[in-house]
Amino acid sequence: MVASAQSHDMLQIAAAAADAKGGEDLVALDVSEPLPLVDIFLLVTGRSERNVAAIADEIEDKLLEAGYKRLRREGRQESRWVLIDFGDLVVHVFHEEERIYYGLERLWKDCPVVPVDVPAPAAAED
Repeated sequence: MVASAQSHDMLQIAAAAADAKGGEDLVALDVSEPLPLVDIFLLVTGRSERNVAAIADEIEDKLLEAGYKRLRREGRQESRWVLIDFGDLVVHVFHEEERIYYGLERLWKDCPVVPVDVPAPAAAED
């Protein structure tokens, strides 16, 4: 199995939203082979609980605006690891310490990495 075109579209929306709120170390994994109900995991790191919450909220808002339905969200109250399930795309927004501790990249190391395109920062004008 390979992640669908819709999953890739969702990924780009989520990645741009994460980047807009200062999300770091974005990694997308194609988990469609071992997980038939999910195509892509997007992993994002935030620098603080407040940053994690802002990233998660922005991702959710942008995907909802694009017409995608959220199935589930967990961890928003603590904002150390927020999981947002949009069906084909599951977003994990981690605080730095949780990202290292849980090491999802290690757990899913056999899954292919999906390229993530984030908008380039606008050049400053003189």
